[in-house]
Amino acid sequence: MHQKEEIMEYIDLRGEDGSLTGEVKERSLIHRDGDLHGTAHVWLIRYREDKQSADVLLQKRSKNKDSFPGSYDISSAGHIPAGADFLDSALRELEEELGIKAGAEDLNYGFTHMGYHEEEFYGKLFKNHEYSKVYLYECDLPVEEMKIQEEEVESVLWMDYRECLEHIRKGDLNHCIFPDEFEKLVTEIENYFARTGRTLGKKELTETWAEDAQNELEDWIEEQGIYIRQ
Repeated sequence: MHQKEEIMEYIDLRGEDGSLTGEVKERSLIHRDGDLHGTAHVWLIRYREDKQSADVLLQKRSKNKDSFPGSYDISSAGHIPAGADFLDSALRELEEELGIKAGAEDLNYGFTHMGYHEEEFYGKLFKNHEYSKVYLYECDLPVEEMKIQEEEVESVLWMDYRECLEHIRKGDLNHCIFPDEFEKLVTEIENYFARTGRTLGKKELTETWAEDAQNELEDWIEEQGIYIRQ
């Protein structure tokens, strides 16, 4: 077990509206019991003029992490320590994990997200119930210039945001991203670049797997109809 896990980390518990309950609890106990707590999510994005698209930065979690080791994750994210707030925590994690020192004015607040997931790691059930504030940070820093926190992050990579969405929908990317958060993030990315006069080229993506299945069924019916008529 690496040293960071031995440090006691105390976190405020929250209600479903994100407000503080007044109770503080140690991190490992929160994930044992599935208590609702706060996290800050920062998605790094960059504009790709050559493709009329945008990339998102994915972080690959260290193999030593106590949950989701080796999985791709949000660019930068972390718990809100007791007594701290979302924005300060977002900026701190960004600097600690990626070596990027940003100011409050650099982060664009997007939306809040409520997520729950439980899974077993190292023989223990890990319950993650989080209330998150999600931020966008436009940054075109090359991967090789980022100073990643090696005990937390194995590597990072830029990926086209639409390709990332498709991988998440298909289930062929080892990740621990909440799919509904990324769906909402896609809209937020497109709105952000539209506001800055850089409308992204459209590539039609269906909203849900149910729509994908419906479209495939309709295509099959059409093909069968053409065959029958012939």
